[in-house]
Amino acid sequence: MFRGVNNINLDAKGRLAIPTRYRDYLLQHCNGALVVTIETEEKCLLIYPQPEWEDVQRRIESLSSFNKATRRVQRLLIGYATDIQLDGSGRLQLTPPLREYAKLDKKIVMLGQGNKLELWSEDHWIARRDSWLDDESALVVPEELANLSL
Repeated sequence: MFRGVNNINLDAKGRLAIPTRYRDYLLQHCNGALVVTIETEEKCLLIYPQPEWEDVQRRIESLSSFNKATRRVQRLLIGYATDIQLDGSGRLQLTPPLREYAKLDKKIVMLGQGNKLELWSEDHWIARRDSWLDDESALVVPEELANLSL
């Protein structure tokens, strides 16, 4: 289970150190085998342990390729999906297309999302977070959340 926000540095070669609290789990759960792909609605990346991604990919592949919206998602999520292995120092190296899509520079944010991690440029994360917090329409609670108690 991934949760929490982490500020991380990306080096010039596109490498980032996975926080220790996630690294230990990833090494035990999937031997450091990860899949990184793009988020289709935001300029960020999704990082899945490989077993989790395989379930997601099966569900994506089962969608009808005759529906334009689902075909778009299939092309983007599966097309950008990249197998990446944690190195001996607990780092992962992002490919240039992935870094370019999410506009990742030196300062990045890793955000736990349960079964996956999100990776954002720090500037973009702060701007999006602030826009969500300032969004008056967010005061309308969707039906799925109406009975949720925190």
